[in-house]
Amino acid sequence: MKQSTAYFLAGVRAELPLLVGVFPFGMIYGALALKAGLSVASSQLMSSIVFAGSSQFVTAQLVHDAAPVFVIVLTIAVVNLRHMLYSASLAPYLKNLSLRWKVLLSYLLTDEAYAPTVLKYEADGVTPFSHWFLLGAGFSLWFTWQVSTALGIFLGTAIPENWPLDFALPLTFIAMVVPVLKNRPAIASAVAAGLVALAAYHLPYKLGLILAALTGILVGTILEGRESKDALSPKEAR
Repeated sequence: MKQSTAYFLAGVRAELPLLVGVFPFGMIYGALALKAGLSVASSQLMSSIVFAGSSQFVTAQLVHDAAPVFVIVLTIAVVNLRHMLYSASLAPYLKNLSLRWKVLLSYLLTDEAYAPTVLKYEADGVTPFSHWFLLGAGFSLWFTWQVSTALGIFLGTAIPENWPLDFALPLTFIAMVVPVLKNRPAIASAVAAGLVALAAYHLPYKLGLILAALTGILVGTILEGRESKDALSPKEAR
């Protein structure tokens, strides 16, 4: 087996446990998008082109609630800010790739693809074919997302509302986040964002998500800065 194929399949295998939570989430999005008034084509194209589950879910809900356009745009922008952090985290490992590879991998970079990939890079470092791991993880998620969205659109209102499918997404994110909470800033930012999200749950237009995301970023940034200063202090003293 070629090394590229081996890394690709390793990425697919690493992604499989997360796909258990992604599939029902995609079905819920497909059904919700139709209920919100989006056409079948628009609903599926959002999954194919935008390919950002949280943003699609929030967009469908805000469209259904007739939220102002600026609120929809602002919410999506803040929700997707985390992808900039993912990109910055993986940039040192992908910096030597061609532009074509960077464009492809940036499109496939999602929460579920990032989590196993960054752990793989931290464990094994960079190899000539290590980026194929991210390709495998990202493609398997993309394919699953398209199929689950299409199934949700096809079934539409046939999915009983009392099915607790929406609980699968929080479980998936918890499974992704916990392994990467390795230092105080990461743990503090996750806890702070979670507490704010709960406290601000009832804010209109899902504004609690924006507040929680900004809080997590602020807490993490402040603590990272303090730890950097503390690390430099002994050197400066010498």
